[in-house]
Amino acid sequence: MFSIENRKVRIEKRRAGLRVYFYILCSMFFSLSSYAQCAMCRAALNGEGNKAKAAAVNDGIVYLMVIPYVLVGALGYYIYRMKKKKS
Repeated sequence: MFSIENRKVRIEKRRAGLRVYFYILCSMFFSLSSYAQCAMCRAALNGEGNKAKAAAVNDGIVYLMVIPYVLVGALGYYIYRMKKKKS
């Protein structure tokens, strides 16, 4: 027979699994709307003669996207080294 503690552990594991499933499901639905451009970007890049400008805007978007990831990664590495040094 299962003890009460084993039952609590199984319930907690099930809840954790449901949270992960719910998070993945929500992130799939909210990522669908990320394919849009703002009105100013669309107006500036309409037309065939703006290929260089479109490439510049795309490079700027990538640049703005990468910087927070680099900063968070550096902070995570710093915390990792600090914890490793303590133990």
